[in-house]
Amino acid sequence: MIVKMKHLVLLCMEKDSAATLEKLRALGCVHIDSSGASGGEYQEASAQDAQADAAIRAILKAASKPAAGNGYTSAGEVATAVARRESISADVEAAERMLKIYAPFGEVDPAQIALLAQKGLQTVLVKSPSGVAPTSQQNGAYSQKLSSDGKTDYYALIGGDVSPAPGIEIVPLPPQSTSSLRRRIADGKADVAAINHRLASSGALVDELRKSSPERADKIEFAAVRERLGRDGTIAWLEAWAPADAEDAIRAAARENAWGILLRDATADENPPTLIRPPKLFRPVASLFAGLGIAPAYTEADVSVPFMCYFSVFFAMLVGDGGYGALILALTLWGWKKAGKNPAAKPWLALMTVFSSATVVWGLLSNTWFGAQIPFLANPASAWLGDATYHNIMFLCFTIGVSHLVLARLWNAICKAPDSTFLAEIGWAGILAFMYFVTNSIVGIMEFPQPCMYLLYVSLALVFGFSVKPSELKTRGAELGMLPLNIMSALGDIISYVRLFAVGLASVKVAENFNAMATGLLSSDNALWLNALLFVGTLAILLVGHALNFAMAGLSVLVHAVRLNTLEFSNHKGVSWSGRAFKAFSKH
Repeated sequence: MIVKMKHLVLLCMEKDSAATLEKLRALGCVHIDSSGASGGEYQEASAQDAQADAAIRAILKAASKPAAGNGYTSAGEVATAVARRESISADVEAAERMLKIYAPFGEVDPAQIALLAQKGLQTVLVKSPSGVAPTSQQNGAYSQKLSSDGKTDYYALIGGDVSPAPGIEIVPLPPQSTSSLRRRIADGKADVAAINHRLASSGALVDELRKSSPERADKIEFAAVRERLGRDGTIAWLEAWAPADAEDAIRAAARENAWGILLRDATADENPPTLIRPPKLFRPVASLFAGLGIAPAYTEADVSVPFMCYFSVFFAMLVGDGGYGALILALTLWGWKKAGKNPAAKPWLALMTVFSSATVVWGLLSNTWFGAQIPFLANPASAWLGDATYHNIMFLCFTIGVSHLVLARLWNAICKAPDSTFLAEIGWAGILAFMYFVTNSIVGIMEFPQPCMYLLYVSLALVFGFSVKPSELKTRGAELGMLPLNIMSALGDIISYVRLFAVGLASVKVAENFNAMATGLLSSDNALWLNALLFVGTLAILLVGHALNFAMAGLSVLVHAVRLNTLEFSNHKGVSWSGRAFKAFSKH
């Protein structure tokens, strides 16, 4: 269910505001909107957290081969070291570029060239097209060819008038000697290596920063909430939302701390956060909603139970292989062992246990294991699902689809009764049932039953007659004009569930083809040593092929299983997923 919310206004003394927030955080039952914070305290806390994250990344990148030694002791030290490393690296790159320019001239020392100039021997470095000697206008200057790369010749012009002829390019002298550039590069690389070595020795700091991550998150949130406080002289106040069942705890805290509070129900124009409390068995699905970043609006329905039930079926059919399901289940069981008492991991592990178990059951029904069939596991269900025309599996998909969508409409009808609009929802359920038979007849699964036409007539009458009340025709009359389009889209909604068959079949066929590619390498006509060599290739194809298919199966679940629940089903149920999740102000 979606928990009823109370709007809270709390007043306290301004000098006690920080202590008040600490006590509210300890209560852990109020939602305070802290978005848009930009104050100094918030910026400082965020900067410290960002600096810590950057330090962890820098250390882990350098510590691919952990080193022994004295590492850095704070994120600030790491930030300074990384900035210095970047500066040194940029200087080394600049020196390397400069050295590359003067490498064709050999050793170049601007100080020595300056001494020659003082003695009347002007020296200029030039480069010319290959075969073109820079001697036409030298008036006594001596030209020395230093090197050539086949396209360009490199010269030093010494003495006399060293103005080169047109087409000859003068190369300015470097700011320092080439030998100094090499030392600068070597020293810079040594400094970078020393910084990287010390970063690689800072594994203890990574552990420390990771452990303090919740504390930094608390500091950021506290600063953001504190910024939301209203202040007027010696009084401070805040607005928040709290579950109705937390009212007694809030009132008790107010009496104890001398707060002034006002608790009231939400008004029609307000948008409280959404707190979902599914039945205990289905509670893990709340973590799935959080992971997807979705929440129904406060005034909408909690669809946790059908979402989890149908998502499990969709997961199994889209993965489509009992072998993959068994692998996921094994990894999940290993996760249970590794997670220990970690409360954040338990909901996800529970979800994956359900989803992987459903996939194993589907593998048993379809007798599909890593793209192959096991003869002794054949059963009537696998024979029925393996029908060569694919009619049976498509029939199953359409049946699952119509049950999903009709459930949404009948749920609406129950919620709206005894208001007359519940009859329109019954009509929509009838239209969906009619479209179900139309879909099955289109693909040749069954003949269209003519009595269903009467179902359509009655359903259309209910939809057009009771969707909008006569008193609402002025404000909602335009909705009646959209009904024909909505009715036709119901056909597309039913057909959309065929993706369960198409994507699942694609996964199975990809696995089968990789199996065929792998086993096709081996032959009894080959020499034993060749088959032994090809066996390694067979294993590689199987490993890479099934790994790729496994990843694609996970992607298909994220795309298609989520879509069928959040789009097709939710459109019929009237869930827009436009809500914002309730987030208690509490310590991480």
